[in-house]
Amino acid sequence: MLFVIAPLGLLLVQSFNNIGGHWTLANYQTYFKSGTYLRMTFNSLWFSFLVTMVTLIIAYPAAYIMTKLKHAQFWLMLIILPTWINLLLKAYAFIGLFAQDGSVNQFLTLIGIGPQQIMFTNVAFMIVAAYIELPFMMMPIFNALRELDPSLINAARDLGANSRQTFMKVIFPYSLSGVRAGVQAVFIPTLSLFMLTRLIGGNRVITLGTAIEEHFLVTQNWGMGSTIGIILIIAMFLTMYLTRERKGRGKQHAK
Repeated sequence: MLFVIAPLGLLLVQSFNNIGGHWTLANYQTYFKSGTYLRMTFNSLWFSFLVTMVTLIIAYPAAYIMTKLKHAQFWLMLIILPTWINLLLKAYAFIGLFAQDGSVNQFLTLIGIGPQQIMFTNVAFMIVAAYIELPFMMMPIFNALRELDPSLINAARDLGANSRQTFMKVIFPYSLSGVRAGVQAVFIPTLSLFMLTRLIGGNRVITLGTAIEEHFLVTQNWGMGSTIGIILIIAMFLTMYLTRERKGRGKQHAK
C-alpha cells in the first residue's frame, strides 16, 4: 500500500509546484483554461472509448465461440501469448507492416489499389492499440462466460426462449462482470498511451500520456506534468467507479 500511496502523494505535491519549484495553483488554472490541454483530454477519452468499443465488439463473440470449442484453454493461451512480447517490439513490427514499402502496401499494390499512407494516421493507431489491448478484453469475458451455469441456459430454453432471447436475458447479463473488467483493463491503460502515439500515430494523435512525457522529458516542467498526471488518475478512478458492479443489479439478476 505504501508503494502506491507514496508516489501518488509525491505526484500531488509536485503538481502544485511551478517550474521554479514554488508553490502555486497556476498549473491547474493553465490546464482548465487552455484549449490545448482540454483538447488533449477529449482526444484521450475519445480514442480510449473507440479502442474499448472495437476490442469489445471483437472480443465478446470470439470469447463466446471459444467457450464452445473443445480445447478452449489452448486457444486462450494463443490469445495471451502476444502479451508476453515487449510493446516496443510489437510497435516496430507494425511499422514494418504499415510502412510505405511494407507488407500491407505491397498487397494493396498487388491487387491494383496502390500504396496508401497508413503510418502516422488515426486508423493505424486504432488498429495497433486495439490489437495490443484485445487479450485484456477477451480474458475476463471468457472467464465470465465459462463460469456461467449451463442449467440457466437450459431453463431458459425449457421456458420457450429462442437463442436471441436466451442470449439477451441470460448469457449477456450474467457475463457483464467480465465485460466491466475488460472495459477497465482496456480503457484505463489506453488513456495513458504515449509510445504508440509517437511511433504509430506520428504525434498526430495527441493524448494526455503524450503531454506528460513531453513535460517530464522535454520541457522539464515537472509541475505541469504532475498536474496532468493527477487529472489522468482522477479519470481512471472515475472510470473504475462508473464500471463497478452494482450489487442491486446483481441481486436482481440472481432472482
